[in-house]
Amino acid sequence: MVGTAAVGAFAVAGAANAATRDPAADRAPKPTVVLEHGAFADGSSWDGVAAELRRDGYPVVAAANPLRGPASDAAALRSLLDHIKGPVVLVGHSYGGSVISEAAVGQSRVRALVYVAAFLPAPGESALQLTDRFPGSTLSGTLDPVPYALPDGSTGTDLYIRQDRFRAQFAADVPADRAALAAAAQRPVAQAALTEQATAAAWETVPSWAVVTTEDLNIPAAAQRFMAQRAHAHTTEVAASHSVAVSHPGLVAGVIEKAARATR
Repeated sequence: MVGTAAVGAFAVAGAANAATRDPAADRAPKPTVVLEHGAFADGSSWDGVAAELRRDGYPVVAAANPLRGPASDAAALRSLLDHIKGPVVLVGHSYGGSVISEAAVGQSRVRALVYVAAFLPAPGESALQLTDRFPGSTLSGTLDPVPYALPDGSTGTDLYIRQDRFRAQFAADVPADRAALAAAAQRPVAQAALTEQATAAAWETVPSWAVVTTEDLNIPAAAQRFMAQRAHAHTTEVAASHSVAVSHPGLVAGVIEKAARATR
């Protein structure tokens, strides 16, 4: 778990790395960082992380995740990746981890994957299966299902977190006013997206990093550790809520930059 001392050590280590880094490598073009948000969030959830990365000279794109299902969402993300020139570091939060795991398959320009309080499913696994495998998630009791019409005339279900439960469930370490705005602006996920099984796992071949959130009520920390260890991901743990990109943007950006430097 990353406490105050550990976070300080993380910063000191970063400074030491900077002192010994190859100056020529620092002058090389930096990869574009593509940030994929997850369920119950939108691109603004990455604002603090994006600001840190841009300050350090990284091109950043916060993608819009349709939240309809891993396969179709991965196809949408691949279209964006095809439009970006040069190497990419692909980052996913929460359900966004399922999406980047599929989207990066066969994408040689994706040099690293970073999973932030995220799913790293293996083929045949779904987000719901992985959550239910370990105790600790209280998400189901906070959800507000909303039916919507599908093109074929059938009905699907969108899932929101109830606004009066959002902060406690999703963003307990985020200031109350900011959490309230995030609750109002949350993007719903299709219920079917959480049961759709993965068909591929880019982490099997692409170097991976993971931020594990030990106070997470959406994806239990035990589930995050299991997936990160299985993927042989370089792992950082922090006592944070599921909304770690908002509450600890510097730490998340630091892990992303470490991944970017390691693959240059």
